[in-house]
Amino acid sequence: MPRDVLYALTAAALFGASTPLAKLLVGAMPPMLLAGLLYLGSGVGLALIHVGRRVFSDAGTGPSPLLPREWPWLLGAVLFGGILGPVALMAGLVRTSGATASLLLNLEAVLTAAIAWLAFKENTDRRIVLGMAAIVAGGMILSLTPADASPGAWSGPALIALACLCWAIDNNLTRHISAADPLFIAGTKGLIAGTANCAAALSLGATLPSTPATAMTMVIGLGGYGISLVLFVLALRGLGTARTGAYFSTAPFIGAALSLLLLGERSSAEFWLASALIGIGVYLHLIERHAHEHTHEALEHRHRHRHDEHHQHEHADGDDGQEAHDHLHVHATITHTHPHTPDIHHRHRHD
Repeated sequence: MPRDVLYALTAAALFGASTPLAKLLVGAMPPMLLAGLLYLGSGVGLALIHVGRRVFSDAGTGPSPLLPREWPWLLGAVLFGGILGPVALMAGLVRTSGATASLLLNLEAVLTAAIAWLAFKENTDRRIVLGMAAIVAGGMILSLTPADASPGAWSGPALIALACLCWAIDNNLTRHISAADPLFIAGTKGLIAGTANCAAALSLGATLPSTPATAMTMVIGLGGYGISLVLFVLALRGLGTARTGAYFSTAPFIGAALSLLLLGERSSAEFWLASALIGIGVYLHLIERHAHEHTHEALEHRHRHRHDEHHQHEHADGDDGQEAHDHLHVHATITHTHPHTPDIHHRHRHD
């Protein structure tokens, strides 16, 4: 299995497991405070890992720092993905079963791809479009036939759909900084978003739960929102936005399965029909392949790399570049043909 795909699937597994686990905590604290503690756990945990890495690694060998021009992209991602999205999800979980909420999260992949196609002209093909249509159909079935048929029951799925839109915007903003250090990106996002949501919740009268509940929430956040995001950024770097979102859309199946097992929730015929449609959509994403003649325009950026067909620059010290290294480098214009994805070196437009 390609490394980038493994990153995306592992990120999906961690995030998918976090949804039913968060559902267990929904009644213990307000949604805004729960979202804040999840992201704060992510930020604190990743910050400690980042500090440890700096202490025990050799100077100058760490991953690429964030460039000044990239900060607006990160702050936008924090706003949509770290503050607005989690609050909408936690509020939606109050009104929606864990299994249904987990499958509805597949809408994130659809919205992520739609923004990537419309705003950034990432390439697509028939299988990707059909896959997205199947996922949308599954999400609509879940939204229109909620397990709770009481008045206003639609508000839960609507809030979860809003969370998916926020995260889709976040994914496309993060796309612009995916060459930078993913640990720094995810840790910064967690600290800023977690602090903002916790402060807002406490100012509105919320109180912290017991120490064990707080610690459990922050641990869930470290795995489902922190480490998961680190792996997601690594996958973005190699696969592009839409395809990473497609692989990540396996997360809801993990969440739905855990909801049925851990929460004792009951499924319906509509739930299994939606599951089948979403499964077909994910499968169509996974078998997509893309190759054509393309031109790389001249590009200057920084990321960790080895010398290959896309990295042919020379080093002043005579290093052959076979070992992974990190520095600002320039890509010359080149035209060639090979299978590729919209990674950090293949973001050309498709007419």
